[in-house]
Amino acid sequence: MKKYICIDVGGTSIKYGLLNEDLNFVTTDEMNTEAQKGGQNILNKIIEIVNKYNSFYDDIDGVCISTAGMVDCEKGEIIYASPIIPNYTGMKIKETIENKFNIKCEVENDVNCAALAEHFAGGAKGSKISVCLTIGTGIGGAIIINNEVYHGAFGSGGEVGYMNMMGSTFQELGASSVLVKKVAELKNVSHETINGKYIFEKAKEGDLDCINAIDEMIEVLGQGIANICYIINPEVVVLGGGIMGQKEYLYDKIRDSIDRNLIPFIAKKTKLEFAVNQNKAGMLGAYFNFINMQKRKVKDVVPY
Repeated sequence: MKKYICIDVGGTSIKYGLLNEDLNFVTTDEMNTEAQKGGQNILNKIIEIVNKYNSFYDDIDGVCISTAGMVDCEKGEIIYASPIIPNYTGMKIKETIENKFNIKCEVENDVNCAALAEHFAGGAKGSKISVCLTIGTGIGGAIIINNEVYHGAFGSGGEVGYMNMMGSTFQELGASSVLVKKVAELKNVSHETINGKYIFEKAKEGDLDCINAIDEMIEVLGQGIANICYIINPEVVVLGGGIMGQKEYLYDKIRDSIDRNLIPFIAKKTKLEFAVNQNKAGMLGAYFNFINMQKRKVKDVVPY
């Protein structure tokens, strides 16, 4: 049975595992990213992981990588990364892995990978067009059309967090980090002393500051999602990120906000789902990206 090394590079941790073609993880593990040590250190960690599995298994069919940063999928290299990971921009991950191990490798952005995981094996399974939003420190977005990530003309398709709203941007108004800072100001405490879990616990106990702050975030999300739906017209919108673990509290409220901000015809046909793949989304999505890229390359060399 074919096996695939799946690696998800995040700002804090690198999750990795060995996936078989039945979509079952044979093994999983993780290590600290140590982002402050820079891009070469991360590439060294990727090499270490691949070497570990390649030395133990003789039937590795591919290396599938999900990573923070903007990615040139054809070249498999980082075209832009924030200062959080210094010197990551320009890292030639695909070329390095393929030359060193003679194993096929594909690389994609982490939000796009999470969207692929939900599209093929999650909340958007079976749809032709889906949008996945990750609500966290910012708001990440990805668009899947006919089973492929829509990158746009210059690779920035799906960057909905920068969408202009109410004199600001979608993510500066609706990210979970904004919710935490807002409640911290209302409570006159440091935002480092509270988190989303605290806010929702207090809201469920009737704390009006927390209830109102969450409601404001929900209205921003509803308006932003509605704007996206008017342009993309997806069958399904999938919401991910740690805060979406509060599905019981949030689902009906977000659904109501979307419905109020969309014309009834579109609202009625647009499904809302919460992400189901959780911590394995990046690794699983990296596999689906690998399969997509390999199929595309085979198609490109077949004469018509």
